[in-house]
Amino acid sequence: MKPENMVMGIIFILQTTVGILVNSSVLLHYLIPGFTGKGLKPKALIVKHLTLANSLSIISRGIPKIMTEFGMKYFLDNIGCKLVLYLYRVSRGVSLYMTCLLSCFQATTISSSTTKWMKLKHKAIEYMGPSCSLSWPMQLLLNVMILMRVTSSSNRKNATKKLTYGYCSASVSDTIATPLYMLLLSFSDVLCLSLMSWASIFMLSILYRHRRQVQYIHGAQHSLRISPEARATQTILILVCTFVTFYSISSIHVLYSALFGNQGLWVINIVSVLETCYPIFCSFVLISSNHSASRLYFHCWWKS
Repeated sequence: MKPENMVMGIIFILQTTVGILVNSSVLLHYLIPGFTGKGLKPKALIVKHLTLANSLSIISRGIPKIMTEFGMKYFLDNIGCKLVLYLYRVSRGVSLYMTCLLSCFQATTISSSTTKWMKLKHKAIEYMGPSCSLSWPMQLLLNVMILMRVTSSSNRKNATKKLTYGYCSASVSDTIATPLYMLLLSFSDVLCLSLMSWASIFMLSILYRHRRQVQYIHGAQHSLRISPEARATQTILILVCTFVTFYSISSIHVLYSALFGNQGLWVINIVSVLETCYPIFCSFVLISSNHSASRLYFHCWWKS
């Protein structure tokens, strides 16, 4: 085994272990009210789906990379490759959708002082459950092409162009279907990213105006106190900025690979490490913003 493979394998083990533990803690915290008969608030419902998607993303990306780096070749057949990459793409799409939904919902929450925004907030709460549930079948349909294009690395059939992931590969044809499919995926992603950007700018403008008003009325000393709404908004803005950063890196890599072919495996590994950073970072941000969850988590960590 090469030293670089050993290093990357250890990195993926640490990422996967930490990611699963932390996301499981967040998910368990939001699942407990369902078992006790208490209903989840709309924001908590979004976070539950977001955390589930992040957990599946870490598992479907981290475990195959660990096995590859430690010298296991062709451990997935065609069906296994299709399911693993399909699960990763679906969970990644749901994570994007839930981050967008969370930012838009928070934008309506902090601006609900007028009658128009109050009506919009009530409608958002009413349709929040169906919106979260429909995100999964929607992503299952959007990414169905992966089931046709992905094969095991042991498959030697000729293809116009192949993109390798180390343990699986995907064929890229020169027909019109491929650019149309990429356009469809890009449209849905750009729509979510545009909504996130609008919601972020909108929330920043509201926070800025509110801070100016508080400074004018109460003075600088009182303006330093952060309200729960402002704290929640800052948390979501951090998540949005982090997601956009890592998503942009991943999209640039996918586009470059589709146009110019594969790079070295070390580039693929670095991009994989960066892609796994968001699901882990997201869970830590959610824990730190929830006082009860953070106390429970650190109490369990300290006792262990």
